[in-house]
Amino acid sequence: MLDVDSTLIQQEVIELLADHAGVMPEVKGITDRAMAGELDFSQSLLHRVKLLRGVPEAVFEQVLVKLELTPGALELIEATHAAGGRVAAVSGGFSQILEPLAKNIGLDFWRANNLEVRDGKLTGEVLGEVIDAEAKAKALRQWKLECDFEVSRTVAIGDGANDIQMLQAADFAVAFRPKPILRQYADLVIEENSLLPVIGALNLRSS
Repeated sequence: MLDVDSTLIQQEVIELLADHAGVMPEVKGITDRAMAGELDFSQSLLHRVKLLRGVPEAVFEQVLVKLELTPGALELIEATHAAGGRVAAVSGGFSQILEPLAKNIGLDFWRANNLEVRDGKLTGEVLGEVIDAEAKAKALRQWKLECDFEVSRTVAIGDGANDIQMLQAADFAVAFRPKPILRQYADLVIEENSLLPVIGALNLRSS
């Protein structure tokens, strides 16, 4: 299971949204502190989302075309499927971005926050449960149980404080270009900007 922002993709989606809203510096500052574990993630997310109030929902299409997959991401998905596994992504970002991305690249499961939209504009609110560290770990355990084949090993890949519980819940934990706080929870630390080392570490084969 992969974290999304700065793991599966190169960017932080909320910063791309914030750029359209003209509040990038403030949002980025909060994001950096949350990822380093200096701020509560849920509260920091709600604060950042409030800054997006009034942004037209057309921003989702504009952001989608700017997304860049991390090198090796597609190869990792292909190799996992070739080995009989499944690939999931869970994000403290937003379903309006993750869902179309997930369908495009062949993910089996995905979950993210849902931004409220009213009259064609973002309201600055999140609908339903916030996907925080605990929710990420819960998703991993839930999807493991839902799989219709025996799962011998689960893998979690993330980069920040919000991924700690997810890595702890997995059988094999990967810290990808991580914030310092995440390193101690990892079985594998990847410093280069590529997910290809995961394929080798898990002895996966690509078709």
